[in-house]
Amino acid sequence: MSSDHSRDPCPYVILNDFGGAFAMGALGGTVWHGIKGARNSPRGERLPGSLAAIKARAPVLGGNFGVWGGMFSSFDCAVKGIRQKEDSWNAIISGFFTGGCLAIRGGPKAAFGGAVGCGILLGVFEGVGVLLNKAMSDMGKPQMPARMSSLLV
Repeated sequence: MSSDHSRDPCPYVILNDFGGAFAMGALGGTVWHGIKGARNSPRGERLPGSLAAIKARAPVLGGNFGVWGGMFSSFDCAVKGIRQKEDSWNAIISGFFTGGCLAIRGGPKAAFGGAVGCGILLGVFEGVGVLLNKAMSDMGKPQMPARMSSLLV
């Protein structure tokens, strides 16, 4: 959890996360579809093909990322409000609900599969974050100096 989320009220956090996710998806989509459009265009038409692919697909990918980010942030705020705690479980639960909601049009089986998959993905992200924080906190600990007598031998 970043510190700016705990200071801002949830409606602002949701909008901020939606916008950030949209921007990330649009930028990534620009790179991805720019390369893909250039590769799929005939020689001499690579730049126009690349630009056409970017204009057609990058906003769609940005919108998809934005929907995921906004929905996840909405569930995160709701889970924080219900649980009255800020821990890794909030993200895992929010990911579970987000994955389920995004897959609900495929039916209950697809929704459950999407929920479990997204919950596991967020669990992995949170676990890696905890491990990195632990590793980084150990780096600052003072080390015992080498004994001078062992250096002289």
